[in-house]
Amino acid sequence: MNTKRVRIAVLSLMLAAVFSFFAFNNPGERYFEITRNLDIFATLFKEVNMYYVDEVNPNKVIKTGIDAMLNSLDPYTDYIPEDEIEDYRTMTTGQYGGVGALIGSRGGRTLVLMPHENSPATKAGLRISDEIIKIDGIDIKNKSYYDVNKLLRGQANTTVKLTIMRYGQKTPIEVPITRENIKIDNVPYYGMVNDEVGYIHLSDFTTGAAREVKNAVVELKGKGAKKLILDLRDNPGGLLSEAVNISNIFVPKDAEIVSTKGKVTDWNKTYTALNPPIDTDMPMAVLTSSRSASAAEIVSGVIQDYDRGVLVGRKTYGKGLVQATRPLSYNSQLKVTTAKYYIPSGRCIQAIDYSHRNDDGSVGKIPDSLRVAFKTKNGRIVYDGGGITPDVPVEKPNYASITNSLENKNLIFDYANKYFAEHEKIASANSFNITEDEYQAFVKWLTDKEYDYTTQVEKTLEDLVDHAKKEKYYEDIQEQVKSLKSRISHNKESDLQKFKPEIKELLEQEIASRYYLQKGMVEAAFDDDADVQSALKVLKDSEQYNRLLKGK
Repeated sequence: MNTKRVRIAVLSLMLAAVFSFFAFNNPGERYFEITRNLDIFATLFKEVNMYYVDEVNPNKVIKTGIDAMLNSLDPYTDYIPEDEIEDYRTMTTGQYGGVGALIGSRGGRTLVLMPHENSPATKAGLRISDEIIKIDGIDIKNKSYYDVNKLLRGQANTTVKLTIMRYGQKTPIEVPITRENIKIDNVPYYGMVNDEVGYIHLSDFTTGAAREVKNAVVELKGKGAKKLILDLRDNPGGLLSEAVNISNIFVPKDAEIVSTKGKVTDWNKTYTALNPPIDTDMPMAVLTSSRSASAAEIVSGVIQDYDRGVLVGRKTYGKGLVQATRPLSYNSQLKVTTAKYYIPSGRCIQAIDYSHRNDDGSVGKIPDSLRVAFKTKNGRIVYDGGGITPDVPVEKPNYASITNSLENKNLIFDYANKYFAEHEKIASANSFNITEDEYQAFVKWLTDKEYDYTTQVEKTLEDLVDHAKKEKYYEDIQEQVKSLKSRISHNKESDLQKFKPEIKELLEQEIASRYYLQKGMVEAAFDDDADVQSALKVLKDSEQYNRLLKGK
């Protein structure tokens, strides 16, 4: 692209922006500031493009500038260039043309991590851990995740040929797969946890989510479910309309679900339940985590505000913002935050400071002085700001260093492949347990594997030594440090026995997935899942359940 064309394109964008602003704002000082700054931007880019020592990629530089500008507003306002539109549509609709498998990198290898049930990948016989070497003859050794996905996706009814290496086989296998229009399920699993409690895992809020939840509730009730667990953990949210319709399944018709308020008052709206509910009485527990966000927070907030069920788990993410998609020139789009949403009690759960978060996505503790109290239908006190606080808090599982090391080194993943190759079948996922002899076989298999690690206590001691040396106290405590080191120094064999329960738990989940895919992994986790077990406990104790909903 030559300099003149670049400048014309930039100036065209500048003028379009100016006229858009002019349409919504009165002329005056603000109009002058807009035109002045856009003119500075256009002339600055012209000078950089003309005189910078290296060749400037206009698409990359302009996108960097746009992204930086939008990042200064909030984390959710995004520019979507034309070449990323297809990925954005997949994210909002859950649909794409492809083979229907989750692909990822493990130890530098591109592997099939999870073929979706009844997908082209499953029909073609792809298995978890199959290593993809080539796609249509193209070597993917140094290809990025984005490039691999692009090669796998395509029009329905077209064929893609995968060359794979399978565990236990010495020569590559060619697997032709006929692509289909793939619809990623919003409800990847639902079933009975026990004789009277049904469980629904809702992972997204793309098109059709409410229909999937409704069908799951009806089917579970038909199987005898008298109580329900709705799992919204790590659900990032999605379409507002689906959040409204899912809430409608559990609250009466005409009940207020959510209202949105923003700068453009004509867009402000209150959403109510439009349909007769499926069930307003069944005791229910909603599981939440620090990564349950947006639409997931609307549903969990509605359940809490109407005292329709109890929330179990951890405080939610705290995203009370609504985005709308606006078309831009050259087939690009802008996803822009247009409003905040407010749930029935009147509170907005948007984190007061969403730019600073903990590693797990949570916003941490917000001072009570910055939060406003609201009341649920039964008069329970709830607060705005920083997400939704569960009624039954459960601490996030904290695995031992050895367990994390075995996971990170893919050793649990790899052993599941070995187990699958050596065992034709296993018990049902929810009753499957590896025996003591099988666990010891795993321990023996690890003998020549590399999975060293440093425990948190060892790290703390190392920090102590560093500070002692800097402040010249080390010689005074050297003998005590040596004694302490010898006492806390980890021993792999000892740790494999000490932390056997949690290691076995992850092994059983991974092995179950080889036979029963994602459903197997979910069911195998029920008996060790702290959130599920806490939910079952409160649902079993009707007195405690009712006390929680009455705020006593």
